Amino acid sequence: MKAQSLQDRMLSALSPEMHAQPPEKWQQRKSALMRERLVSAAIDCLVEGGYPGLTTAAVATACEVSRGAMHHHFQTRMELVSAVVEHAVYHRMRTFLADYFEAVSRRVEEPMIEMAVEAHWRSVQTRDYAAWVELAVAARTDGELAAIFEPAARRYDAVWTSEMIEAFPQWREDWDNLKLAHDFTSAIHMGMLLHAPVFGTGERLERLRHFAARTMQRLSEER
Repeated sequence: MKAQSLQDRMLSALSPEMHAQPPEKWQQRKSALMRERLVSAAIDCLVEGGYPGLTTAAVATACEVSRGAMHHHFQTRMELVSAVVEHAVYHRMRTFLADYFEAVSRRVEEPMIEMAVEAHWRSVQTRDYAAWVELAVAARTDGELAAIFEPAARRYDAVWTSEMIEAFPQWREDWDNLKLAHDFTSAIHMGMLLHAPVFGTGERLERLRHFAARTMQRLSEER
């Protein structure tokens, strides 16, 4: 399957609504653009102020729109939160896929699995992933958020796991190791970000990052 087709397939499976073509009518496009602007501002509020800072009032102020305009798109805070979760999930995957397939097109000798792990690490440096981490941490103690976040996280995991086999056909007969590679990489990269205040961003973190990539490559070679 060609890279673009695979990306479209995975993103559509993850969020058919977000991956759909823009609406044809101008008024609908205008509304969709405003909604996207509000969600983008909400991501900023979340990254800069944590989950308590994500409110409809804060987003309306950031976008310089009235409360009425804000409530036209998101009547409650949790409607806004739900849209932010969907945005973060979708754009996490889109960023990784674009980066990964670009790396594949330029690949000379770099091992495939190690290259994928490195692409994943770059994807967790993004604003969308920072928002994802804030949501994941807050959902541990906020039941209302957990009811929105956890199903989205499970859907992301299911789509990622089932569709990535298309990107790594050589692992088709080794499903358990593919899942292990994904789980290990996801866990260690999130852990590295959370430990950055202790580890710093220099040599210690770099050694751990390269160790993770090499470990996953060895797993693929020894299977």
